Amino acid sequence: MKICEYLKEGNFSLSFEFFPPKDEKGKKQLFQTLDRLIKYSPNFVSITYGAGGSTRDRTFNTVKEIKEKYNLTVMPHLTCVAHDEDEVLELLNTYKEIGIENILALRGDQPKDNPKKGFCKYAVDLIRLIKEHFGNYFCIGVACYPEGHQEAKSLEEDIEHLKEKWEMGAGFAITQMFFDNSYFFRFKELLTKKGVNIPIIVGVMPITNFKQIKKFADMCGATIPLELAKRLSEVQDQPEEVFKIGVEYAIKQCEELLDFGVDGFHIYTLNKAEAAESILESLKDKIFSLRKDF
Repeated sequence: MKICEYLKEGNFSLSFEFFPPKDEKGKKQLFQTLDRLIKYSPNFVSITYGAGGSTRDRTFNTVKEIKEKYNLTVMPHLTCVAHDEDEVLELLNTYKEIGIENILALRGDQPKDNPKKGFCKYAVDLIRLIKEHFGNYFCIGVACYPEGHQEAKSLEEDIEHLKEKWEMGAGFAITQMFFDNSYFFRFKELLTKKGVNIPIIVGVMPITNFKQIKKFADMCGATIPLELAKRLSEVQDQPEEVFKIGVEYAIKQCEELLDFGVDGFHIYTLNKAEAAESILESLKDKIFSLRKDF
């Protein structure tokens, strides 16, 4: 299934993100997580790609195994900042050979231990390469940033970059994590003013480990509301309390986003099922009522 075509029909999309496991123990955990989440009939799952292609083989193998074992639509992430064109084209051809039709096109972060410079400066360069060599075979997803990319001078400038990716052929976007819906509402308003009609799937990151997510948020420029941060910091060494507060907050955030009318949720699982299950059990009636494929 091409995600672009599904979204064009006005369908609500539900999906999960996983990372490629490092060893057999991690692989077992990943498949146990999938076994628990498959009951929600995800429209697709995505598999991350390490900085500079550091997980290239593991990402490919994970994509292949999930596709074969679960017969799911699987979307690999692909970064280009540390690859030359031939390397990217080789990988894309390999994905095409196994029937992968969706790619999340990312620039990626240059790893400190790999000074090699890739062919692309921005994700739009990767989109251009895919379109030139594969036409419309791949449905291309991209990332977007409701609070603006850290390297952009302003949110407005970052939206211009998203517009460029959309005009180059991106079919949908997935947001970076955010914890204050007002940023997303403003972002959508600005997109409308710019005439950018690309479907936006909301990336949902339940906070189940405050120290870990705070680090992620600092890296990508996501704001954790002060009241939420205060509540979590007071119990950060009590995992069960952090989980409870984080999941309850995510449910309320998702409820408001559903009322707003978002195109879908992409839940960042960190290869664990519990938080995603809790959110979906609370919201499944509303979510499944929006899914026209049911």
